[in-house]
Amino acid sequence: METFGLPPRPSANGMLSARFRETPMKDFLKTFFACLIALGIFVAGAFVVLLGFVALAGAAKPSVPSKAVLVMDLDMNLLDHTNKAGPSEILQSALQGEKTRVVALATAVAAVDKAAEDERIVGLFLIGNITPVGYGSGPAALRELRAAILRFKAKKPVLAYNVDWGKHDYYLASAASTLVVNPAGHLEVSGLVSEPVFFADAFQKYGIEVQVTRVGRYKSAVEPFILNRMSDPSREQMQKLLDDLWAEWKANVGVDRKQPPEAIQAVADEKGILEPEEALAAGLVDRVAAFDEILEELKTLAGTDDKEKTFRQISLDTYADLEVRSKEGKNRIAVVYAEGEIVNGEGRPSQTGGDRISRELRKLRLDEDVKAVVLRVNSPGGSASASDLIQREVIVTRKVKPVVISMGSYAASGGYWISTYGDRIFAQPTTITGSIGVFGMLPNVQKLANTHGITFDSVQTAKMANPATLARPKTEAELARIQHMVDRIYEQFLSKVAEGRKLPRERVHEIAQGRVWSGEEARKLGLVDEVGGLQDAVKFAAEQAGVGNDYWMDLPDAPKPLLQQLMESMDDKPKPKAHSAVAPLWSDMQRQLEALRSLDDPAGIYARMPLEVTVH
Repeated sequence: METFGLPPRPSANGMLSARFRETPMKDFLKTFFACLIALGIFVAGAFVVLLGFVALAGAAKPSVPSKAVLVMDLDMNLLDHTNKAGPSEILQSALQGEKTRVVALATAVAAVDKAAEDERIVGLFLIGNITPVGYGSGPAALRELRAAILRFKAKKPVLAYNVDWGKHDYYLASAASTLVVNPAGHLEVSGLVSEPVFFADAFQKYGIEVQVTRVGRYKSAVEPFILNRMSDPSREQMQKLLDDLWAEWKANVGVDRKQPPEAIQAVADEKGILEPEEALAAGLVDRVAAFDEILEELKTLAGTDDKEKTFRQISLDTYADLEVRSKEGKNRIAVVYAEGEIVNGEGRPSQTGGDRISRELRKLRLDEDVKAVVLRVNSPGGSASASDLIQREVIVTRKVKPVVISMGSYAASGGYWISTYGDRIFAQPTTITGSIGVFGMLPNVQKLANTHGITFDSVQTAKMANPATLARPKTEAELARIQHMVDRIYEQFLSKVAEGRKLPRERVHEIAQGRVWSGEEARKLGLVDEVGGLQDAVKFAAEQAGVGNDYWMDLPDAPKPLLQQLMESMDDKPKPKAHSAVAPLWSDMQRQLEALRSLDDPAGIYARMPLEVTVH
């Protein structure tokens, strides 16, 4: 019998009945889940409202003001295309509180060239420090952007100002009409250096063994994991490469600063880092001035009233979004961007996935509206099998329509493999290419595991049943078989280069050996046809397709991931990165370890340049 309004009576044993015990718990659970559902609905609603605000904010597009200065903030990483960051990359960026602004090289070049012809733009202002990350902001990319700045300077003034000028951003800024350094700053003219990290002693200490198979005297990609210093052939090729890149740097800077290369070399040898007055005396800057003085000059250039706090301006990013995505011609010249490590499958956003790029080329080959294809390569290579998949599509597409290769900062080993059959190969003098060689890298953790009490055992039906195991070193028979496969792929590589480049096979073997070359040396050797950037390659492709100047070229996608857009809408300005003495070392180590992650070839055989050619 129920007693309404009164508390339940205990049962005979002094306990509440099961019915009355369960009812409060059920009520609690109902309330709890109802709150969760309500919270979910609230969060979803808030998210929709936030999206609405973002959409409304983006609905009103800015316009280009008259008599505006185009502002190029050099605090960016120049990539061939704006890779879409994955969720983990976005989260990591948010947690670290650091964001590197990514700008697509082709878009930046197109924006500067467009602004040079735009009557509303009265000048170009460069400020900030370039941020090389991964394969971005490499020497060839900087040279292409620098050429665009020079074209702009031929028509309108270019003003460059910074507190501290580093080697990368100074290379761009040296092309300016007026180059200014802050009285409290400095100018870095210290030459180039590559300082690879070696892990062999650490691997040995912790019980990790790496066995290698390779072909090519200069194929040094495996050396960081088996040696504790550069081999003599590796040192020889790296010295030649850096000498070529440094000679190009001195020559270009010297012309615009009206200084002979010998004078720049003397500065690099004797001082390296110049104080403002020293930089002025050496003729490497035009003025030493504070920012407020430069601000007044920019206001005068833009015709801004003295009472205004700043000058009429538009950022490079905004201008590019507004002005450079129109299709001005009838015929499409498609550009495929192969950037990053070459890996099997789709690959991550920062990689060149063999399946993805092959599929993209195949789609363009079957598209009758596409008159020619330009393959833009900015890759150190990677998986041999993935490289061959891409190369096959280049060969097949070339039978239907022109395929022209444009090499970026890197087009080495597998990056050269996918390039060799192009109708014509364009490269910058500072492109890092060649590295025609193959290697296999076979690690095992037997000693490391045994040290910690972990052992392995196996049952197999054939002697060659488990050559990819990490549990033990490879047997002599397994190593011999893998070496045979490496030799076979190297022979294929030689044959493909000889056929694609129309060179005697013996000549290819002589200049191959895994050696890395600068773009200028590669041109002399016949591995590259012509010095030029992406626009030169696109123009040549249009000529080959018979469309003259009536064409438009693909530019990298502009949209960023939604979550990243939302995050940036809350904090639009990238947070400045902390500079420290250990940053370059830490960056090099990260790149090398990241390169290990990309070694995913099923047979463990790779066509890749040295890990890593990092130039500081």
